[in-house]
Amino acid sequence: MSTQVGRAWVFSDNVDTDLIYHNKYLAETDPKQMPQYAFEYYPGMETFAKEVRPGDFVVAGKNFGCGSSREHAVYCLKYAGVPCVLAETCSRIYYRNAINNGYPVLFIKGLSEAIRKGSIKTGDTLEVDLDSGTVKDRTTGLTLHGDKVSSLEHDIMAAGGLFQYMKKTAGKA
Repeated sequence: MSTQVGRAWVFSDNVDTDLIYHNKYLAETDPKQMPQYAFEYYPGMETFAKEVRPGDFVVAGKNFGCGSSREHAVYCLKYAGVPCVLAETCSRIYYRNAINNGYPVLFIKGLSEAIRKGSIKTGDTLEVDLDSGTVKDRTTGLTLHGDKVSSLEHDIMAAGGLFQYMKKTAGKA
């Protein structure tokens, strides 16, 4: 994976799956239709789905994706063209759903504090390197370092998700 540049959409700590993708839309089964509902119920981000562009990043503090185990909360971002979620921490179930569906989550130390201090804001231009775990805010000059995406996560993403990865590697152990 290479370095990617995009606009930041900044969220707080404790963003639950109902705020990412509200349960009233769970009947939608086409992942390509799910982005239109992303963050509709997050105060101040109601226009996210209409304004997000492929390459933009979701940036959050601690405990992103807490709540229910719905994969819709991963699909709505993945199919909106958001290349990855940047968060200080996220719930285990969101993380597993993301990786299982070939979607990266990058854990960035100090991100929650940077958000609270206003050192990173919605609209800032970010440069993100999944291989090194580095995030540079080109707007403010802030550089943060996190955990790089592991080689296994790379392999799962390259295969298109855990199911495809397992099919590809079955019998190769």
